[in-house]
Amino acid sequence: MNLLPRIHLLGTGGTIAGIAANVMDTTHYSAAELDVDHLVAALPEVAGLARFTTEQFLSLDSKDMQPADWLKLAERLRELINGASTPDGIVITHGTDTIEETAFFLSLTLPRRIPIVMTAAMRPASARSADGPMNLLQAISAATNPSLATFGPLVAANDRLWRARDVTKRHTHAPDALGGIETAPIAMATGTTWWLSPHPPTQAVDAPFNGRLPAALPEVWILHGHAGAPAALIDFAVEHGVRGLVLALAGHGSVPISWEPAITRALAAGVTVVRASRIRAGAVMANANYDDTARGTIASIALSPLQARIMLALTLADSAPRNALQSLFARN
Repeated sequence: MNLLPRIHLLGTGGTIAGIAANVMDTTHYSAAELDVDHLVAALPEVAGLARFTTEQFLSLDSKDMQPADWLKLAERLRELINGASTPDGIVITHGTDTIEETAFFLSLTLPRRIPIVMTAAMRPASARSADGPMNLLQAISAATNPSLATFGPLVAANDRLWRARDVTKRHTHAPDALGGIETAPIAMATGTTWWLSPHPPTQAVDAPFNGRLPAALPEVWILHGHAGAPAALIDFAVEHGVRGLVLALAGHGSVPISWEPAITRALAAGVTVVRASRIRAGAVMANANYDDTARGTIASIALSPLQARIMLALTLADSAPRNALQSLFARN
């Protein structure tokens, strides 16, 4: 007798577990009200997909997720992956607001041994048009496919399956808010059946930080560049004691002339500075329109400011030398 795959369902809260007073209300609700057992109990169809263990790990609106929570979550997932009774796959429920950040952090810190699929919802569980149930069903279905493990943590939403580095929240309230900008999903679903894209993105490289997790992540800030943005923001960050700065600049990571002295002061104070772009499509290439090598800055390459912040925090916690950082950003 062939047993169904064993899936561990881990809850962290989010809108997928939210409740509103009115079934027609999709904007005024309390997130993280339901536990994962409740979410599974509402889906009798899962009985034909997998056997389950469940765990309510956090109960947060994801806007309140902290780097310390990422570290605790990664540690728990490592215990599950490396334990004596490793599940066949893991599904994580999360809020959409910061799912792209958590997913990217996990993609950098977890070994690629079993499928890990995150999912979320734009509408609360109480809504007449709730999107969470189908998203959860599809995430469970994806997590039963062992061939997906090498892609690293994935995000399942709205009939699509995305790599962590490709997904972003691109709409404030639409059900298809989660998706890519210039990349395709690795798979598309009809019901709970997944079809690999004809030309799926490449599989994820090994997680560069899958060794021992740091006790805490150093403070890294993102500063948003805009017309007239004061360079004093950089000086303030340095005075505050940040270890790293990600500059979400205009265009191709274009540094305002008025910012250059402050960047020089920040670098002299030992702060690592990454040039990124506030534009989600395209890349910020090293030494293009700005001499990163001579000035000592790092180009984010294809990483968004959010991703660059996570990458920088992990590299600083790992005490990676500054001259090695550019190649690490290029690799990921």
